[in-house]
Amino acid sequence: MRALAAHFNTLLFKRGPWNVQSRNVSSFNGKAADEASLEQEAERKIGWLLKLFFAGTATFVAYQFFPYMGDNLMHQSVSLLHVKDPLFKRMGASRLARFAIDDQRRMKIVEIGGAQELLNMLGSARDERTQKEALKALSALSKSDEAVKALHNGGAISVIKSTPDTFEDAEIGAYKSNLLKRFQDLRYDISS
Repeated sequence: MRALAAHFNTLLFKRGPWNVQSRNVSSFNGKAADEASLEQEAERKIGWLLKLFFAGTATFVAYQFFPYMGDNLMHQSVSLLHVKDPLFKRMGASRLARFAIDDQRRMKIVEIGGAQELLNMLGSARDERTQKEALKALSALSKSDEAVKALHNGGAISVIKSTPDTFEDAEIGAYKSNLLKRFQDLRYDISS
């Protein structure tokens, strides 16, 4: 069976031209060589044209379907924050932090309830890793002024302030201070 496949492979993928007839019209055979090289060049250009057409089609299809997958993944990430297991909560918060790359996506996360769920997660977190992921996601959301307003309305300042500082993980303190500074920069009262 392997010998048959190898023979079929060599027949299918020969390097030479398929049906090139030699023309010995004169003693100089340069014209036939020129035609063969022109054919090979044309085949190469058509191959590139087909590759470009395929790449363009794949790009178009990707831009049509991936935004729907992104919205679905955002909803799934927010629903992971509802689970009682801290590992799944951390995974959801980490995903939301990665999705929050522009103001439109940050506001989409706020609209579907992700900001409030992150605050609930931070308030009920018992371990430092869960607190860190919640603060990291809130920090990613806080780059949008509208998201900061929604976080303030959700009571974020008191939840962030009530998160205990740890000596083992300095990132928690850095996220807390950055978030509180962001609230202060937008003239929200952080003294309460």
